Amino acid sequence: MEYTQLGRTGLKVSRIVLGTMNFGPQTDEDTSHGLMDAALDAGLNFFDTANVYGWGENKGRTEEIIGSWFAKGGERRDKTVLATKVYGGMAGDGKPWPNHDRLSALNIKRAVEASLRRLGTDYIDLYQFHHVDRRTPFEEIWQAIDVLIKEGKVLYAGSSNFPGYKIAQANETAARRGMVGLVSEQCLYNLAERRAEMEVVPAAQEYGLGVIPWSPLHGGLLGGVIRKEAEGRRRRDGRSASALENTKVREQVQAYEDLLDKHGLEPGEVALAWLLTRPGVTGPIVGPRTAEQLDSALRAVELDLSEELLASLDETFPGPGPSPEAFAW
Repeated sequence: MEYTQLGRTGLKVSRIVLGTMNFGPQTDEDTSHGLMDAALDAGLNFFDTANVYGWGENKGRTEEIIGSWFAKGGERRDKTVLATKVYGGMAGDGKPWPNHDRLSALNIKRAVEASLRRLGTDYIDLYQFHHVDRRTPFEEIWQAIDVLIKEGKVLYAGSSNFPGYKIAQANETAARRGMVGLVSEQCLYNLAERRAEMEVVPAAQEYGLGVIPWSPLHGGLLGGVIRKEAEGRRRRDGRSASALENTKVREQVQAYEDLLDKHGLEPGEVALAWLLTRPGVTGPIVGPRTAEQLDSALRAVELDLSEELLASLDETFPGPGPSPEAFAW
């Protein structure tokens, strides 16, 4: 496994991030524990979750599964860089309730205590804001985080789904308070969805944030979906199913799969490896449901993409170009 620094911090993290969103809803507890053990054995030390994972009436279930894995002992917690998130509503009865969502100081305090209980730990390595909160000023948000850092309950703060200007606002406000500010941004970024290159990635680089792409296969679209369709193995729902109804998208994906067939490469592994070549990227989040899917993701770290192949990928899925030239001139 290869490691890198998380943004401008001294924290070393694996170049693949284990996403746990499937733990509970799609992957049972025993299988989830097995996947986490296999990830750690392979040197993957960066685990990502969120307080709302488990969804619906089972919100928090994913954190509980991770907590029961930590409780097995050994060096599981010490070896893991643990990231979770706050923003979504967590009212116990499942109904919206004031101050049980977003980023008020009150909800941040309530949410972090609840996550710590579910995770069975006394600290969170990376606490991420799951979405922008247009109602709460960053002065209040950083005040709450400052308290948690001083209490030792949170070590670093990160963002998720932030536009570039909010990254700037957040870190300029933190700087005025003498705080480190955001150290990472988790965003939708992959070969088929490159809009993050316009503003989000440049802002992250300017402020020293590590970029953590989610949905690196774009809901399965970049994982050999047309081949699987021909073999009768593709799921008939989700982002990839609806995207392939667009003729232009289908032609792009077909060209992508044909290109990689010519090189004898697996589409999903190339999609991950491509992200690892992108400036500012710490590592993509993968959400395996099986050991085979985890093994495939780990192989991507060892994949060396030639300049010729990278150029061909750019032709198949062109990026937006540098900002502001891409839209101004």
